[in-house]
Amino acid sequence: MSFKFFGGTSPVDVGPVYEGERIRAKQMYVELGGPKIQTGHFELVRVKPDKEIKDGQVKVIGLDLKDMELGSTHPIGILVEVAGPQLEEDLEAVFERRIHEFCNFVNGIMHLNQRYTNWMRLSKTAYEKGFNSFEILGNVLIRLFKAELPIIEKAQVTIYTDPKEIEKPYEMALAIYEARDERARTIHDEDVEMYYGCVYSFSD
Repeated sequence: MSFKFFGGTSPVDVGPVYEGERIRAKQMYVELGGPKIQTGHFELVRVKPDKEIKDGQVKVIGLDLKDMELGSTHPIGILVEVAGPQLEEDLEAVFERRIHEFCNFVNGIMHLNQRYTNWMRLSKTAYEKGFNSFEILGNVLIRLFKAELPIIEKAQVTIYTDPKEIEKPYEMALAIYEARDERARTIHDEDVEMYYGCVYSFSD
């Protein structure tokens, strides 16, 4: 389907039909993160105060897709910052898992794993069709986050590819992942006022 966002239109189709697409080494234009990059790649969602978000803003820090050589491998850091009166910090990890899903909605992008093991490939075909900037990916992410999660009222995306500039946000991401994991390890049923379960009903 044609996919429009503020300031432009994606040159490739975007939709759940493209989930599970695999891009082999011979088909790829560039590779981002993955096993060849041992450290320095991440994906993170942060809930921020409304005044700290410039809605729709996408920043690329480092080489953009059009500046990368065919067949090259680069670090990738994706920072999505969101705001809304109903948002809480506890929702960050839930939202973060949607980055994997939304990237895979793009025809020509293969996205695997999450957090600091994320791995992406962009196909030659997508690049040739005009998917030649991370600004397009950032805009797609913003559009999908706001469309599928209406409690998000504002969103901005920063994409890092510079090996030096990615170091500080990478360390920040690791610290946040560890804090979340530690909190999850210490939560027990008696620590919450209410929890939910599922009941299945079967009929002939």
